[in-house]
Amino acid sequence: MKYEVSEILETIKMNALENLDVRTVTLGISTLDCSDPDIIKCAKNIREKILKYGANIVPAAEKIARRYGVKIVNKRVSLTPLSLVFSRSYSVDEYVEAAKIIDKTASDIGIDFIGGYSALVHKGITPGEERFLESIPYVLSATEKLCSSVNVATTKAGINMDAVLKMGFIVKHTAELTADRQAIGCAKLVVFANIPEDNPFMAGALHGEGEGDCVLNVGVSGPGVVYRAVKALPVDGDFDILCETIKKTAFKITRMGELVGREVARELNVPFGILDLSLAPTPAIGDSVADILEAMGLESCGTHGTTAALALLNDAVKKGGAFASSYVGGLSGAFIPVSEDSTMARRAGEGKLTFDKLEAMTSVCSVGLDMIAIPGDTSAETIAAIIADEISIGVINSKTTAVRLLPVPGAKEGDEISLGGLLGKAKIIPVHKDSPSTFVRRGGRIPAPIQSLKN
Repeated sequence: MKYEVSEILETIKMNALENLDVRTVTLGISTLDCSDPDIIKCAKNIREKILKYGANIVPAAEKIARRYGVKIVNKRVSLTPLSLVFSRSYSVDEYVEAAKIIDKTASDIGIDFIGGYSALVHKGITPGEERFLESIPYVLSATEKLCSSVNVATTKAGINMDAVLKMGFIVKHTAELTADRQAIGCAKLVVFANIPEDNPFMAGALHGEGEGDCVLNVGVSGPGVVYRAVKALPVDGDFDILCETIKKTAFKITRMGELVGREVARELNVPFGILDLSLAPTPAIGDSVADILEAMGLESCGTHGTTAALALLNDAVKKGGAFASSYVGGLSGAFIPVSEDSTMARRAGEGKLTFDKLEAMTSVCSVGLDMIAIPGDTSAETIAAIIADEISIGVINSKTTAVRLLPVPGAKEGDEISLGGLLGKAKIIPVHKDSPSTFVRRGGRIPAPIQSLKN
């Protein structure tokens, strides 16, 4: 890729003034060859492989950040779903001890998070996977950096409602075990439909079975840059101008992200994988997806027109990114994690951005119901029903959707929680009171939709 001087200067301005950053460089590592009947030996094998490939990820990222004057916010590692690597069923204590070894490895090499305490149960659950799922709350409460994801549905397989119900109880249990930290464990747990194999963003990052031995994926973010570009447009400019402006901005962000990703990969002597062009907000003022939507002409994020504005944004970002790189992957688009977006959190606290409106927005955004704080007395069945609703959007529309809820024990509607750092803060918003228990307890699978028959 060749860069013009003007392009470099513009990127420097974006970094210095508009909150542009490389949100993460994530090293995906296959751990299929680390399996051992002794789970502790298996965990130690995983540790050795992480050290082999990832010991220098932090200095390599920092070197490239200094070279180009670009912020790289997070350095991460993702692993093959560990339910596939652990060769049989173990006790909860054994799972926890193995997880602690992996978590300590993350601390030893200085990365921010490690993903892959994951299971793929979209069509059925083996006895070993059932024990693995039951260990998730204990593992997340006993570790700091390890993240978990569970795929409960695909467009091809349909929705495994037994898994959905189980995840309702697991989310609830995770919240209870981390109640003293405002349910922080739930911020490290995501339930997916159509989980991607190359997503560099936590908490859902994993290294898919179809990937190579090691690969470097990068996630770039620029809500602040897009906001300022949209804000500078005349209020009477038509949608063509709006779309073109976002596309051109996304193009520039993508070019910068791929350059950084390839350079970090070269430093580590591993292949470059994909660039995930996702507008991932932070709690920082001016780094909000909701601000972009309001700059388009909405009085507040959540009012009528919000879903259409988000659809436009998501599509334009993808078009601009796809034109700039042949290796756009992961999720790519606009994220709406409520607690991590200061304006979105404020609108939710004001009652202008409701749970139902957030669900509607997920039909056109990159992921789903993300980082939403709900009352602590919300039942496991209601959580399962929320998961089922969101997952069905992904299955029917052949897209990735996910759920990351925080049912904070003891918290009531209107209370505020603060998780710190990039996780931000948010007020508890209400969920529907009527029970969905009979529905979610029916058991079995919701069949794949007709559009799955594409062969």
